Amino acid sequence: MLQLKMAKQEEKTKNKSFDLVIIGGGPAGLTAGIYAGRARIKTAIIEEMIAGGQSATTEHLENYPGFKNGVGGVELAMMMEEQAKKFGTEVIYDSVVSAKLEGEEKEIHLASSVIKAKSVIIATGATPRRIKAEGSEKFHGKGISYCATCDGALFRDKKIVIVGAGNSAIEEGIFMQRFSDDITFVQDLPYLTAEKILQERIKSYPKTKFYLGAIVKSINGNDKVESVTIKVAKDGSEIDIPADGVFVYIGYSPKTGFFGKELKLNEQGYIPTDENLKTNLDGVYAAGDVRVKDFRQVITAAADGAIAAHSVEKYLENK
Repeated sequence: MLQLKMAKQEEKTKNKSFDLVIIGGGPAGLTAGIYAGRARIKTAIIEEMIAGGQSATTEHLENYPGFKNGVGGVELAMMMEEQAKKFGTEVIYDSVVSAKLEGEEKEIHLASSVIKAKSVIIATGATPRRIKAEGSEKFHGKGISYCATCDGALFRDKKIVIVGAGNSAIEEGIFMQRFSDDITFVQDLPYLTAEKILQERIKSYPKTKFYLGAIVKSINGNDKVESVTIKVAKDGSEIDIPADGVFVYIGYSPKTGFFGKELKLNEQGYIPTDENLKTNLDGVYAAGDVRVKDFRQVITAAADGAIAAHSVEKYLENK
């Protein structure tokens, strides 16, 4: 279906120009599209996969305001997308190959066409960081997953190891309880890092096990995952944990690889901005998880999108 959408848009978007192109259709990009559309800025959102970004892989969001019983990640993304379209923002499903962001006219090279813009908001987000342990490449996609919402049902009644103990890891661990109660967490720090309410909830499942202050040394098996070997930092001991599946939540890497050297990045590849979310390039802004910030949540991404769109409005007015 995605390929069909892209094919239909190839001729439609060829050599098209916009006042604003938003690269990325997660919460930051969609919110920017809503605000830009309301400001009557001719806007396009470029999204590679599905609207929502990482939030669309989250089964249930409990801390997004306005939903007392929580809201599904996909459901929220669909509502945001429809709202952006309502105000005239165009959503283009395609992959960004490269971008020329210097000068007054920006060029966004897509897999199927090239579009031009007077301004750009980069809202490409981040992707899960892959685990680096012996056997990790062998079992990538064959027992190792980075999305419990996507793959959890494949491990019904199986032994699960979850690497990490932050919000994402614990939330997905809670989700996995509907498929298996044999879940073990491995965290390199000697304590859980998730919010207290999530810690309380995961500890309410009596069979859940925790190895804190330990790292994954290897993921073992022949044709499938059979166990995980961890090394305990305190005494250097090694423990083999029987496992059928491994879910990894050890942070994210920003999606900035297709931008040229003209765009300034920090050592980790994130984009520094000023308080108005401007990058080092005129007319180019960054919003959401892709930029340098301390707190990455759906609500902070949405706030970034609103600020960036407002900054673009002022920039275009001055032009």
